[in-house]
Amino acid sequence: MLRRLARLLPDHVLLTDLAQREAYAWDNTGMRALPDAVVLAESEAQVVAVLRFCHQERIAVIPRGAGTGNVGGALAVRGGVLLSTQRMNAIIEIAPDDRLAVVEPGVVNGVLQEALQSQGLFWPPDPSSSHTCTIGGNIALCSAGPGAVRYGVTRDWVLGLRAVLADGSVIQTGGRTSKGVVGYDMTRLLIGSEGTLAVVTQAILKLAPKPESRRLSRAVFSSVEQAARAVSSLMTTASVPSAIEFLDGASLDLLRETGSVSLPAAGRAMLLLEVSGAEDEVERRAKVVCDLVEAFSPLEQTPPVKGEEAQQVWAARYALSPILKKRAPKRVNEDVVVPVSRLSELMVGVETIAQDLAIPIISFGHAGNGNIHVNLLVDPEDRPLMAKVAPALERLFRLVISLEGSLSGEHGVGTQKRDYIQWEIGSDSLLLQQGIKKLFDPNGIMNPGKLFPDS
Repeated sequence: MLRRLARLLPDHVLLTDLAQREAYAWDNTGMRALPDAVVLAESEAQVVAVLRFCHQERIAVIPRGAGTGNVGGALAVRGGVLLSTQRMNAIIEIAPDDRLAVVEPGVVNGVLQEALQSQGLFWPPDPSSSHTCTIGGNIALCSAGPGAVRYGVTRDWVLGLRAVLADGSVIQTGGRTSKGVVGYDMTRLLIGSEGTLAVVTQAILKLAPKPESRRLSRAVFSSVEQAARAVSSLMTTASVPSAIEFLDGASLDLLRETGSVSLPAAGRAMLLLEVSGAEDEVERRAKVVCDLVEAFSPLEQTPPVKGEEAQQVWAARYALSPILKKRAPKRVNEDVVVPVSRLSELMVGVETIAQDLAIPIISFGHAGNGNIHVNLLVDPEDRPLMAKVAPALERLFRLVISLEGSLSGEHGVGTQKRDYIQWEIGSDSLLLQQGIKKLFDPNGIMNPGKLFPDS
Protein backbone atom coordinates (compact mmCIF):
# COMPACT_ATOMS: atom_id res chain seq x y z
CA MET A 1 0.00 0.00 0.00
CA LEU A 2 2.79 2.44 0.89
CA ARG A 3 4.61 1.72 -2.36
CA ARG A 4 1.44 2.40 -4.32
CA LEU A 5 0.79 5.59 -2.37
CA ALA A 6 4.39 6.70 -2.98
CA ARG A 7 3.82 6.57 -6.72
CA LEU A 8 1.13 9.26 -6.36
CA LEU A 9 3.32 11.76 -4.47
CA PRO A 10 6.76 13.43 -4.65
CA ASP A 11 9.40 11.69 -2.52
CA HIS A 12 9.77 14.58 -0.04
CA VAL A 13 6.03 14.65 0.70
CA LEU A 14 5.57 11.08 1.96
CA LEU A 15 7.35 10.19 5.23
CA THR A 16 7.65 6.55 6.27
CA ASP A 17 10.83 6.52 8.39
CA LEU A 18 10.15 5.71 12.05
CA ALA A 19 11.84 8.85 13.40
CA GLN A 20 9.89 11.05 10.97
CA ARG A 21 6.60 9.43 11.92
CA GLU A 22 7.40 9.76 15.62
CA ALA A 23 7.45 13.55 15.23
CA TYR A 24 3.76 13.37 14.30
CA ALA A 25 2.75 10.85 16.97
CA TRP A 26 2.02 13.49 19.63
CA ASP A 27 -0.20 16.46 20.42
CA ASN A 28 -0.74 18.71 23.45
CA THR A 29 -2.43 15.91 25.43
CA GLY A 30 0.87 14.05 25.83
CA MET A 31 -0.75 10.96 24.31
CA ARG A 32 1.17 8.99 21.67
CA ALA A 33 -0.23 7.30 18.55
CA LEU A 34 2.19 6.40 15.76
CA PRO A 35 0.85 6.82 12.20
CA ASP A 36 1.77 4.29 9.50
CA ALA A 37 2.75 7.13 7.17
CA VAL A 38 2.80 10.93 7.11
CA VAL A 39 1.93 13.06 4.09
CA LEU A 40 3.07 16.69 4.17
CA ALA A 41 0.68 17.91 1.49
CA GLU A 42 1.78 20.96 -0.50
CA SER A 43 -1.29 21.36 -2.70
CA GLU A 44 -4.96 20.57 -2.96
CA ALA A 45 -4.14 18.11 -5.76
CA GLN A 46 -2.01 16.07 -3.35
CA VAL A 47 -4.81 16.09 -0.76
CA VAL A 48 -7.20 14.83 -3.45
CA ALA A 49 -4.79 12.06 -4.46
CA VAL A 50 -4.30 10.85 -0.89
CA LEU A 51 -8.00 10.84 -0.03
CA ARG A 52 -9.03 9.15 -3.27
CA PHE A 53 -6.47 6.38 -2.73
CA CYS A 54 -7.31 5.89 0.96
CA HIS A 55 -11.06 5.91 0.23
CA GLN A 56 -10.63 3.14 -2.34
CA GLU A 57 -8.37 1.08 -0.08
CA ARG A 58 -10.27 1.90 3.16
CA ILE A 59 -7.21 3.34 4.89
CA ALA A 60 -7.68 5.78 7.78
CA VAL A 61 -6.76 9.44 7.14
CA ILE A 62 -6.02 11.78 10.03
CA PRO A 63 -6.05 15.49 9.04
CA ARG A 64 -3.61 17.56 11.11
CA GLY A 65 -2.60 21.18 11.49
CA ALA A 66 0.06 22.13 14.04
CA GLY A 67 -0.88 19.48 16.61
CA THR A 68 -1.61 21.98 19.41
CA GLY A 69 -4.97 20.39 20.25
CA ASN A 70 -5.94 19.17 23.72
CA VAL A 71 -8.30 16.29 22.91
CA GLY A 72 -6.26 13.91 20.73
CA GLY A 73 -8.06 14.97 17.57
CA ALA A 74 -4.90 14.97 15.42
CA LEU A 75 -3.57 11.60 16.56
CA ALA A 76 -3.57 8.39 14.50
CA VAL A 77 -5.25 6.36 17.24
CA ARG A 78 -6.06 3.60 14.74
CA GLY A 79 -3.01 3.94 12.54
CA GLY A 80 -3.31 5.04 8.93
CA VAL A 81 -2.06 8.06 7.00
CA LEU A 82 -1.57 11.30 8.89
CA LEU A 83 -2.31 14.11 6.39
CA SER A 84 -0.63 17.36 7.45
CA THR A 85 -1.59 20.66 5.79
CA GLN A 86 1.19 22.69 7.47
CA ARG A 87 3.01 23.24 4.18
CA MET A 88 -0.13 24.68 2.58
CA ASN A 89 0.57 28.02 4.23
CA ALA A 90 -0.08 30.71 1.63
CA ILE A 91 -2.03 33.87 2.36
CA ILE A 92 -3.63 33.97 -1.07
CA GLU A 93 -5.39 37.33 -0.79
CA ILE A 94 -6.16 40.15 1.61
CA ALA A 95 -9.08 42.28 0.41
CA PRO A 96 -9.49 45.26 2.78
CA ASP A 97 -12.45 46.73 0.87
CA ASP A 98 -14.39 43.49 1.37
CA ARG A 99 -12.90 42.87 4.83
CA LEU A 100 -11.84 39.35 3.98
CA ALA A 101 -8.75 37.21 3.54
CA VAL A 102 -8.33 34.02 1.53
CA VAL A 103 -5.84 31.60 3.08
CA GLU A 104 -4.63 28.03 2.95
CA PRO A 105 -5.16 25.89 6.08
CA GLY A 106 -1.49 25.81 7.13
CA VAL A 107 -1.27 29.55 7.76
CA VAL A 108 -0.39 30.15 11.41
CA ASN A 109 -2.97 32.31 13.20
CA GLY A 110 -0.34 34.75 14.51
CA VAL A 111 1.31 35.09 11.08
CA LEU A 112 -2.04 36.08 9.57
CA GLN A 113 -2.58 38.67 12.32
CA GLU A 114 0.82 40.22 11.57
CA ALA A 115 0.01 40.37 7.86
CA LEU A 116 -3.26 42.17 8.61
CA GLN A 117 -1.80 44.84 10.91
CA SER A 118 -0.84 47.24 8.14
CA GLN A 119 -4.44 47.18 6.93
CA GLY A 120 -5.84 48.03 10.36
CA LEU A 121 -7.69 44.69 10.40
CA PHE A 122 -7.53 41.42 12.32
CA TRP A 123 -9.17 37.99 12.43
CA PRO A 124 -10.93 37.80 15.83
CA PRO A 125 -10.48 34.11 16.84
CA ASP A 126 -7.57 34.27 19.30
CA PRO A 127 -6.68 30.94 20.94
CA SER A 128 -3.80 31.09 23.43
CA SER A 129 -1.71 29.01 21.00
CA SER A 130 -2.14 31.61 18.21
CA HIS A 131 1.65 31.89 17.74
CA THR A 132 1.68 28.20 16.73
CA CYS A 133 -1.79 26.93 15.78
CA THR A 134 -3.00 27.00 12.18
CA ILE A 135 -6.16 28.35 10.61
CA GLY A 136 -7.06 24.82 9.48
CA GLY A 137 -6.91 23.61 13.07
CA ASN A 138 -8.94 26.62 14.26
CA ILE A 139 -11.62 25.71 11.70
CA ALA A 140 -11.57 21.99 12.52
CA LEU A 141 -12.16 22.67 16.22
CA CYS A 142 -14.09 25.97 16.00
CA SER A 143 -11.48 27.55 18.26
CA ALA A 144 -11.97 30.66 20.35
CA GLY A 145 -10.10 32.49 23.11
CA PRO A 146 -10.45 35.47 25.46
CA GLY A 147 -11.93 37.69 22.74
CA ALA A 148 -14.89 35.36 22.17
CA VAL A 149 -16.94 37.25 24.76
CA ARG A 150 -17.13 40.14 22.30
CA TYR A 151 -16.48 38.59 18.90
CA GLY A 152 -17.69 35.01 19.10
CA VAL A 153 -15.87 31.91 17.85
CA THR A 154 -14.32 30.72 14.58
CA ARG A 155 -17.65 29.85 12.94
CA ASP A 156 -18.66 33.50 13.24
CA TRP A 157 -15.64 34.62 11.17
CA VAL A 158 -15.55 32.22 8.21
CA LEU A 159 -17.42 33.17 5.03
CA GLY A 160 -16.63 30.12 2.94
CA LEU A 161 -14.49 27.03 2.54
CA ARG A 162 -12.97 24.87 -0.15
CA ALA A 163 -12.71 21.27 1.03
CA VAL A 164 -11.90 17.78 -0.19
CA LEU A 165 -14.31 15.00 0.73
CA ALA A 166 -13.36 11.45 1.66
CA ASP A 167 -13.63 10.18 -1.92
CA GLY A 168 -11.41 12.96 -3.28
CA SER A 169 -14.18 15.17 -4.65
CA VAL A 170 -13.87 18.92 -4.03
CA ILE A 171 -16.65 21.20 -2.79
CA GLN A 172 -16.96 24.96 -2.28
CA THR A 173 -19.14 26.30 0.52
CA GLY A 174 -20.20 29.88 1.17
CA GLY A 175 -18.45 32.69 -0.67
CA ARG A 176 -17.13 36.25 -0.45
CA THR A 177 -20.34 37.91 0.74
CA SER A 178 -21.38 38.42 4.35
CA LYS A 179 -24.98 37.49 3.47
CA GLY A 180 -26.10 34.38 1.60
CA VAL A 181 -28.93 31.96 2.42
CA VAL A 182 -28.95 29.60 -0.55
CA GLY A 183 -29.18 25.99 0.55
CA TYR A 184 -27.94 24.44 3.77
CA ASP A 185 -25.15 26.14 5.69
CA MET A 186 -22.40 23.72 4.73
CA THR A 187 -19.67 26.07 5.94
CA ARG A 188 -20.83 25.88 9.53
CA LEU A 189 -21.35 22.14 9.26
CA LEU A 190 -17.68 21.65 8.39
CA ILE A 191 -16.43 24.08 11.05
CA GLY A 192 -15.97 22.12 14.26
CA SER A 193 -16.31 18.73 12.54
CA GLU A 194 -12.76 17.83 13.69
CA GLY A 195 -11.60 16.40 10.36
CA THR A 196 -14.31 13.72 10.33
CA LEU A 197 -16.11 15.04 7.22
CA ALA A 198 -13.54 16.68 4.93
CA VAL A 199 -10.11 18.30 4.66
CA VAL A 200 -10.21 22.09 4.26
CA THR A 201 -7.81 23.34 1.59
CA GLN A 202 -8.80 27.02 1.48
CA ALA A 203 -10.78 29.40 3.67
CA ILE A 204 -12.41 32.78 3.12
CA LEU A 205 -12.15 34.60 6.44
CA LYS A 206 -14.19 37.57 7.56
CA LEU A 207 -12.07 40.34 9.09
CA ALA A 208 -12.79 43.07 11.63
CA PRO A 209 -11.31 46.54 12.22
CA LYS A 210 -8.52 46.33 14.79
CA PRO A 211 -9.47 48.28 17.95
CA GLU A 212 -7.56 51.54 18.26
CA SER A 213 -6.93 51.16 21.95
CA ARG A 214 -7.23 48.76 24.87
CA ARG A 215 -7.38 49.14 28.63
CA LEU A 216 -6.87 46.35 31.15
CA SER A 217 -7.65 46.20 34.85
CA ARG A 218 -7.45 43.50 37.50
CA ALA A 219 -9.84 42.75 40.35
CA VAL A 220 -9.24 40.28 43.21
CA PHE A 221 -12.14 38.94 45.29
CA SER A 222 -12.42 37.07 48.57
CA SER A 223 -14.74 34.46 47.03
CA VAL A 224 -15.67 32.89 43.72
CA GLU A 225 -19.29 33.86 44.33
CA GLN A 226 -18.39 37.56 44.42
CA ALA A 227 -16.41 37.30 41.20
CA ALA A 228 -19.21 35.37 39.48
CA ARG A 229 -21.80 37.96 40.46
CA ALA A 230 -19.54 40.69 39.08
CA VAL A 231 -19.24 38.81 35.77
CA SER A 232 -23.02 38.42 35.46
CA SER A 233 -23.46 42.13 36.08
CA LEU A 234 -20.76 43.05 33.55
CA MET A 235 -22.48 41.01 30.85
CA THR A 236 -25.63 43.14 31.15
CA THR A 237 -23.95 46.54 30.84
CA ALA A 238 -23.63 48.52 27.63
CA SER A 239 -19.85 48.62 28.22
CA VAL A 240 -19.33 44.85 28.08
CA PRO A 241 -15.56 44.15 28.22
CA SER A 242 -13.87 42.61 25.20
CA ALA A 243 -12.36 39.96 27.50
CA ILE A 244 -13.18 38.74 31.01
CA GLU A 245 -10.65 36.20 32.27
CA PHE A 246 -11.12 34.27 35.52
CA LEU A 247 -8.58 32.62 37.84
CA ASP A 248 -9.64 30.53 40.84
CA GLY A 249 -8.13 30.42 44.31
CA ALA A 250 -5.84 27.49 43.50
CA SER A 251 -4.49 29.45 40.52
CA LEU A 252 -3.78 32.45 42.73
CA ASP A 253 -2.00 30.23 45.26
CA LEU A 254 0.32 29.01 42.48
CA LEU A 255 1.04 32.56 41.32
CA ARG A 256 1.87 33.60 44.89
CA GLU A 257 4.15 30.59 45.44
CA THR A 258 6.13 31.28 42.28
CA GLY A 259 6.29 35.02 42.87
CA SER A 260 4.74 35.66 39.45
CA VAL A 261 2.50 38.44 40.78
CA SER A 262 1.77 40.17 44.08
CA LEU A 263 -1.77 39.44 45.26
CA PRO A 264 -3.83 39.95 48.45
CA ALA A 265 -3.42 36.96 50.75
CA ALA A 266 -7.18 36.54 51.16
CA GLY A 267 -7.87 36.55 47.43
CA ARG A 268 -9.75 33.45 46.19
CA ALA A 269 -10.70 34.63 42.70
CA MET A 270 -9.39 37.14 40.17
CA LEU A 271 -10.85 38.77 37.07
CA LEU A 272 -8.83 40.32 34.26
CA LEU A 273 -11.01 42.87 32.48
CA GLU A 274 -10.12 44.22 29.05
CA VAL A 275 -11.99 47.01 27.29
CA SER A 276 -11.19 47.84 23.67
CA GLY A 277 -12.47 50.31 21.10
CA ALA A 278 -11.94 53.75 19.70
CA GLU A 279 -9.38 55.89 21.56
CA ASP A 280 -11.90 58.59 22.45
CA GLU A 281 -14.31 56.18 24.15
CA VAL A 282 -12.22 53.38 25.63
CA GLU A 283 -11.17 55.37 28.71
CA ARG A 284 -14.80 56.14 29.56
CA ARG A 285 -15.91 52.54 29.05
CA ALA A 286 -13.05 51.23 31.18
CA LYS A 287 -14.12 53.53 34.03
CA VAL A 288 -17.71 52.28 33.76
CA VAL A 289 -16.46 48.70 34.08
CA CYS A 290 -14.27 49.50 37.08
CA ASP A 291 -17.10 51.37 38.83
CA LEU A 292 -19.42 48.43 38.30
CA VAL A 293 -16.89 45.93 39.67
CA GLU A 294 -16.27 48.16 42.69
CA ALA A 295 -19.88 47.58 43.74
CA PHE A 296 -18.96 43.94 44.46
CA SER A 297 -16.33 44.87 47.05
CA PRO A 298 -13.12 43.48 45.53
CA LEU A 299 -10.13 43.17 47.85
CA GLU A 300 -8.07 44.91 45.20
CA GLN A 301 -8.76 46.59 41.87
CA THR A 302 -6.06 48.11 39.71
CA PRO A 303 -6.78 51.17 37.56
CA PRO A 304 -7.10 50.58 33.78
CA VAL A 305 -3.72 50.52 32.04
CA LYS A 306 -2.51 50.15 28.47
CA GLY A 307 0.59 49.20 26.51
CA GLU A 308 3.41 47.47 28.40
CA GLU A 309 1.59 47.86 31.72
CA ALA A 310 -1.36 45.93 30.31
CA GLN A 311 0.97 43.18 29.10
CA GLN A 312 2.29 42.84 32.63
CA VAL A 313 -1.26 42.34 33.92
CA TRP A 314 -1.95 39.70 31.26
CA ALA A 315 1.27 37.98 32.32
CA ALA A 316 -0.51 36.69 35.43
CA ARG A 317 -2.88 34.71 33.20
CA TYR A 318 -0.33 33.46 30.69
CA ALA A 319 2.15 32.45 33.42
CA LEU A 320 -0.21 29.72 34.58
CA SER A 321 0.28 27.16 31.80
CA PRO A 322 4.11 27.02 32.14
CA ILE A 323 3.75 26.81 35.92
CA LEU A 324 1.31 23.91 35.65
CA LYS A 325 3.64 22.01 33.33
CA LYS A 326 6.37 22.27 35.95
CA ARG A 327 4.05 21.43 38.84
CA ALA A 328 2.76 18.11 37.50
CA PRO A 329 4.04 15.63 34.87
CA LYS A 330 0.61 15.68 33.21
CA ARG A 331 -2.50 17.79 33.30
CA VAL A 332 -5.92 16.80 32.04
CA ASN A 333 -7.23 20.03 30.55
CA GLU A 334 -11.03 20.26 30.21
CA ASP A 335 -12.80 23.30 28.74
CA VAL A 336 -16.36 23.06 30.00
CA VAL A 337 -18.97 25.81 29.59
CA VAL A 338 -21.98 26.84 31.66
CA PRO A 339 -24.38 29.79 31.48
CA VAL A 340 -22.66 32.81 33.04
CA SER A 341 -25.33 33.01 35.73
CA ARG A 342 -24.31 29.51 36.94
CA LEU A 343 -20.57 30.09 37.02
CA SER A 344 -20.35 30.12 40.81
CA GLU A 345 -22.22 26.77 41.02
CA LEU A 346 -19.69 25.26 38.62
CA MET A 347 -16.72 26.50 40.63
CA VAL A 348 -18.16 25.36 43.97
CA GLY A 349 -18.85 21.95 42.40
CA VAL A 350 -15.29 21.70 41.05
CA GLU A 351 -13.87 22.49 44.50
CA THR A 352 -16.06 19.75 45.99
CA ILE A 353 -14.81 17.21 43.43
CA ALA A 354 -11.19 18.14 44.21
CA GLN A 355 -11.75 17.76 47.96
CA ASP A 356 -13.78 14.53 47.77
CA LEU A 357 -11.30 12.76 45.52
CA ALA A 358 -8.13 14.43 46.87
CA ILE A 359 -7.05 15.36 43.35
CA PRO A 360 -5.38 18.73 42.61
CA ILE A 361 -7.55 20.90 40.30
CA ILE A 362 -6.67 24.35 38.97
CA SER A 363 -9.37 26.32 37.12
CA PHE A 364 -9.18 29.44 34.97
CA GLY A 365 -10.65 30.64 31.72
CA HIS A 366 -13.02 32.88 29.83
CA ALA A 367 -15.60 33.93 32.41
CA GLY A 368 -17.54 36.17 30.03
CA ASN A 369 -18.64 33.03 28.15
CA GLY A 370 -18.81 30.77 31.19
CA ASN A 371 -15.99 28.79 29.55
CA ILE A 372 -13.66 27.48 32.26
CA HIS A 373 -10.52 25.36 31.83
CA VAL A 374 -10.58 22.76 34.59
CA ASN A 375 -7.07 21.27 34.93
CA LEU A 376 -6.51 18.03 36.80
CA LEU A 377 -2.84 17.82 37.85
CA VAL A 378 -1.69 14.20 37.79
CA ASP A 379 1.33 11.93 37.49
CA PRO A 380 0.99 8.96 35.09
CA GLU A 381 3.34 6.98 37.38
CA ASP A 382 1.02 7.49 40.37
CA ARG A 383 -1.56 4.75 39.78
CA PRO A 384 -3.83 5.57 42.76
CA LEU A 385 -4.01 9.19 41.60
CA MET A 386 -4.60 8.23 37.95
CA ALA A 387 -7.45 5.95 39.04
CA LYS A 388 -9.28 9.05 40.26
CA VAL A 389 -9.22 10.84 36.88
CA ALA A 390 -12.14 9.01 35.25
CA PRO A 391 -14.45 9.40 38.28
CA ALA A 392 -13.48 13.08 38.55
CA LEU A 393 -14.26 13.71 34.88
CA GLU A 394 -17.56 11.88 35.09
CA ARG A 395 -18.60 14.00 38.07
CA LEU A 396 -17.43 17.17 36.32
CA PHE A 397 -19.34 16.38 33.13
CA ARG A 398 -22.51 15.43 35.02
CA LEU A 399 -22.24 18.69 36.95
CA VAL A 400 -21.89 20.70 33.72
CA ILE A 401 -24.90 19.00 32.11
CA SER A 402 -26.98 19.60 35.26
CA LEU A 403 -26.12 23.30 34.98
CA GLU A 404 -27.35 23.32 31.34
CA GLY A 405 -23.80 23.67 30.04
CA SER A 406 -21.62 22.09 27.35
CA LEU A 407 -18.76 19.62 27.61
CA SER A 408 -16.51 21.70 25.36
CA GLY A 409 -16.29 25.38 24.52
CA GLU A 410 -13.22 25.47 22.26
CA HIS A 411 -11.09 22.31 22.51
CA GLY A 412 -13.50 19.96 20.76
CA VAL A 413 -14.31 16.32 21.50
CA GLY A 414 -11.57 14.22 19.88
CA THR A 415 -10.91 10.97 21.73
CA GLN A 416 -11.19 12.51 25.19
CA LYS A 417 -14.92 13.27 25.39
CA ARG A 418 -16.49 11.10 22.70
CA ASP A 419 -17.95 8.61 25.21
CA TYR A 420 -19.83 11.41 26.98
CA ILE A 421 -21.35 13.43 24.14
CA GLN A 422 -24.74 11.66 24.24
CA TRP A 423 -25.24 13.15 27.70
CA GLU A 424 -25.35 16.54 26.01
CA ILE A 425 -26.83 16.03 22.54
CA GLY A 426 -29.17 13.08 23.17
CA SER A 427 -29.51 9.78 21.31
CA ASP A 428 -31.71 11.02 18.45
CA SER A 429 -29.36 13.86 17.61
CA LEU A 430 -26.37 11.53 17.91
CA LEU A 431 -27.90 9.09 15.40
CA LEU A 432 -28.66 11.94 13.01
CA GLN A 433 -25.09 13.24 13.22
CA GLN A 434 -23.69 9.76 12.67
CA GLY A 435 -25.89 9.56 9.57
CA ILE A 436 -24.38 12.81 8.26
CA LYS A 437 -20.92 11.36 8.89
CA LYS A 438 -21.87 8.23 6.91
CA LEU A 439 -23.09 10.35 3.99
CA PHE A 440 -19.83 12.31 3.82
CA ASP A 441 -17.58 9.35 4.58
CA PRO A 442 -19.24 6.03 3.65
CA ASN A 443 -16.08 3.98 4.23
CA GLY A 444 -15.34 5.58 7.61
CA ILE A 445 -11.78 6.65 6.79
CA MET A 446 -11.92 10.25 8.02
CA ASN A 447 -10.30 10.61 11.44
CA PRO A 448 -11.74 7.41 12.92
CA GLY A 449 -12.02 7.06 16.68
CA LYS A 450 -12.87 10.74 17.16
CA LEU A 451 -16.00 12.72 18.03
CA PHE A 452 -18.47 9.79 18.25
CA PRO A 453 -18.55 6.82 20.65
CA ASP A 454 -18.01 3.37 19.14
CA SER A 455 -21.46 2.21 20.22
